[in-house]
Amino acid sequence: MEITNILDRKKLSKRIAFATIAIFSFDFIAARFYWYFSIWYFDMFMHFLGGFWIGLLIFWIFYTKDFFVKDILKIFLLIFIIGFAWELFEVIFNNYIAGNTFNLFDTLSDLLFDLAGGGFSIIYFLKRIMIKKKIEI
Repeated sequence: MEITNILDRKKLSKRIAFATIAIFSFDFIAARFYWYFSIWYFDMFMHFLGGFWIGLLIFWIFYTKDFFVKDILKIFLLIFIIGFAWELFEVIFNNYIAGNTFNLFDTLSDLLFDLAGGGFSIIYFLKRIMIKKKIEI
């Protein structure tokens, strides 16, 4: 008998759908009630959720049975690249369209929370989504 890790795709798909709905709902409510401006940490919360969502999505797309630590590093790299691209979009939008000045602390904080959410998605994935089954050879 061998114990292997099997991906429960249905469970993961439900989590990704729930996270997507939650992020869009929070963003809609936050825009309506100006939470991004009135609650100073709300942006951090949203970046954490975004990193978590991206991490789960990456697992859903790229997971194989031969999952190793190097794959976790690749996931962090992909989360960083996506977070960096989003921050680049925010900087361009804020500087050239909204007329706001660049804030390095906000950008670094957003990237940190993207990675923290991605790290949480890795822990969540390994603990909750993967199931261990005994397979007879």
